Amino acid sequence: MYGMVGGGGGASGTGSNKSNSRRNTQYRSSANAAAGASSGGVSRPSRSLYRRLLTFIKQAWTGVKFGSDTELDIIEQEPRYRPEDINALCRTTHFTRAELQRLYRSFKDRCPTGVVREDAFKELYFQMFPKGASSSKYPHYVFNNLDKESTGIINFEDMIKLLSRLSRGSLDDRLKWIFSLYDLNGDGCITRQEMTDVVQAVYDLMGKHTDTPVDEQTVGQKVETLFTTLDLNKDGVITLDEFTEACGRDGTIAYNIDAMLQGDIICLSSADPAPSDAASRDISR
Repeated sequence: MYGMVGGGGGASGTGSNKSNSRRNTQYRSSANAAAGASSGGVSRPSRSLYRRLLTFIKQAWTGVKFGSDTELDIIEQEPRYRPEDINALCRTTHFTRAELQRLYRSFKDRCPTGVVREDAFKELYFQMFPKGASSSKYPHYVFNNLDKESTGIINFEDMIKLLSRLSRGSLDDRLKWIFSLYDLNGDGCITRQEMTDVVQAVYDLMGKHTDTPVDEQTVGQKVETLFTTLDLNKDGVITLDEFTEACGRDGTIAYNIDAMLQGDIICLSSADPAPSDAASRDISR
């Protein structure tokens, strides 16, 4: 692997060189014969330099012939994930064992690997809100809120715990989640720009067919109305304490929040009436 360092001269050196030459010729012949046998006489696409080098290093150090491109591709496969024990999920959510099995079947049907990427997550919303939803950033904001560690994927537990909070949690649970959704940079307060971005995304999700025409002025007016109500100390930002206190004072805000969350609840559940046997086994340990 690191190269041969020749030494000495004369007859001894010549004999050594001839011996090495014969060994190299035999090695190349064996390698070529093995390659021909494995390919069945059919030419294969050339592998990348990296993969050929990796295969050569493995063979040189171990003396074992390693794999095909398919075997090397294992490292590039989609990640697979299995959920935690169902009893633990029963304790940390508001769902029964049967409900979790039913929900897991729906999730596994959509996401066979056990995880979902953002593009697939967006499709849930685009199917639920077909009128202009594809231009909305709202699913992106929800996905980022779930993907706390910025891994680019979310799993069943991530989705089911949010669904539990939104569908069966307390008003305080729902208010905290809504606040975190609007707090796009996670600094603990909502600015006018953050609220404008999310409000615009909500209108985009609903499409063109809303009760009133939606334009930049409409969004601006909505944001100002919300800030007038929620920014209790008038310092230009909304904290979680201000948000929960203002919503507690004004029942209309809480009602509107619950109405908005129904779309999230439907998109996150989409459950079939009964779990499949395979899905039930996966989450019944």
